[in-house]
Amino acid sequence: MTQPHDEPTAASPEELREQVEQTRAELGETVQALTAKTDLKTRAQEKATEVKGQATVKVGELKAKAADLTHQAQDKVPAPVKDKANQAAEQARLKTAQAGQLWQDKAPEPVRRKTAQGARTARENRTLLLATTAAATLVWLAYRRRKR
Repeated sequence: MTQPHDEPTAASPEELREQVEQTRAELGETVQALTAKTDLKTRAQEKATEVKGQATVKVGELKAKAADLTHQAQDKVPAPVKDKANQAAEQARLKTAQAGQLWQDKAPEPVRRKTAQGARTARENRTLLLATTAAATLVWLAYRRRKR
């Protein structure tokens, strides 16, 4: 159904052509606006991009906080504890190397490939893993201190 326009009728064919062109332009803009509103795939992609950007910013903030907490924890640990931790880490490295050699000798190839893939992922996210471990350690120490 069409609505009558409040505009006066055209006095000449030229004015009529101008009105038709203006109406076409307005109709085109309206169709584009409706198409944009109903294009769910594009809207979903735009929203996903927005959420991804927000998540990236949040991850950056969390990494910075984790690094700060790690430094704070390292500053509070006494030297004898650090020395013991270094000794334990060295022993763990040696045992890990021995276990890795045993693993290479005994494990089936598909299992070794999957394990290697998991190790690569852990190495690529080392900072996050270390920060998480440090934060968990701080929470555990705080819990122990409150219990006493």
